Amino acid sequence: MDVQAIADLDPDQRRALFERDAGLEAIREDVREIVDRVHEEGDVALREFCREFDDVEVGNFEVTDAAERAYEQIDDDVREAIETAATNIREFHERQVPEDWDTETAGRRLGRRFYPLDSAGVYVPGGTAAYPSSALMGVIPAKVAGVEHVVVATPPAEEINPVTLAAIHAAGADAVYQVGGAQAIAAMAYGTESITGVDVIVGPGNRWVTAAKAEVRGDVKIDMLAGPSEVLVLADETADPDILAAEMLTQAEHDPNAAVVTVTDDADLAEAVVKSVDEQASEREREEIVREALANEASGVFLARSLSEATLFADEFAAEHLYVLADDEDALLDRIENYGSAFLGEYSPVAAGDYASGTNHVLPTDGQARLASGLSVDTFVRSATVQRLSRDGLSGLRETITTLATEEGLEAHAHSVDVRFED
Repeated sequence: MDVQAIADLDPDQRRALFERDAGLEAIREDVREIVDRVHEEGDVALREFCREFDDVEVGNFEVTDAAERAYEQIDDDVREAIETAATNIREFHERQVPEDWDTETAGRRLGRRFYPLDSAGVYVPGGTAAYPSSALMGVIPAKVAGVEHVVVATPPAEEINPVTLAAIHAAGADAVYQVGGAQAIAAMAYGTESITGVDVIVGPGNRWVTAAKAEVRGDVKIDMLAGPSEVLVLADETADPDILAAEMLTQAEHDPNAAVVTVTDDADLAEAVVKSVDEQASEREREEIVREALANEASGVFLARSLSEATLFADEFAAEHLYVLADDEDALLDRIENYGSAFLGEYSPVAAGDYASGTNHVLPTDGQARLASGLSVDTFVRSATVQRLSRDGLSGLRETITTLATEEGLEAHAHSVDVRFED
């Protein structure tokens, strides 16, 4: 990894940085076939895919009781960590619960009411790593929102990670199923003989999971189409290069396709970060994955001519995670609008948000932070408007309504107002 000047980036390099994608098109047809088969064949297809993709013979898909047992059997310190994280996540999301409201003016009483969705499905990844944190991040906001029935799907195994199962139980899931990949998304979207269909599906996963969410979107609500992990580190000359490098490696260890970036206006700092990244990568347990991520076209250490150019770069990148370490982090953040979650200062590592500070770690990637928000209570509620007009209130609007209705050629609309004032 070498330092690159932002001013020297050519169009192809800028495209690789700012037009990231999750690589869904290459597998879309294969995913569609999986989804269609689960939709049509139910449990039969699920069992076949468990054998084919997970090398597991699944008897009962439901493992809710196993999750409850795992919670009781895990080490006390692990259970305490899960409960501490769960408490913080719950408290943060409780502040997001919207309240019904109404207001009255000129004879018009107008308001908005919020209703939780009836059911939700949460995907909790398995495979090369266990993700109990994703269980907490997906289930807790749904339960806080008031969703009555929350189910979790997690990949099958000869022994599903007990900490993941324990976290699912602690979060408050109503049912847990051992099924993974695109087939799990299809099962939660359409239901099978064993798995109940839901209204909304949330949670991170690999590109097969993401492509399946794209396929079922419209039949059910989804949170987002999330790609590989991302971090953009923004720093000035006061920053510690070892901390910056550590933040890059934190996301790099997730996925070979992760995008990890540092941008600064200080040339000496940029070189120091490159050196520290190489040194720290050699010390990481997942070094091979880390180095693949560092070699991505969407990763690198970039030198800006000024902090203004650096913040413009950060805003255009629209990172999932934005880490800022500078003399005045708040002033820099005030210049940036596009990011999933921001972490400010020496003692605010992204890992805090990943696990236990309380904010949600299911966040928009691939530049979607320009348009979308991370997972929250909002994902699990819908709203409706309510109004009551008095005679005087409608009278005051009568001419406005009838004039516009007439201009649109909708005479019956106008009549529906006028008839209320006929003697």
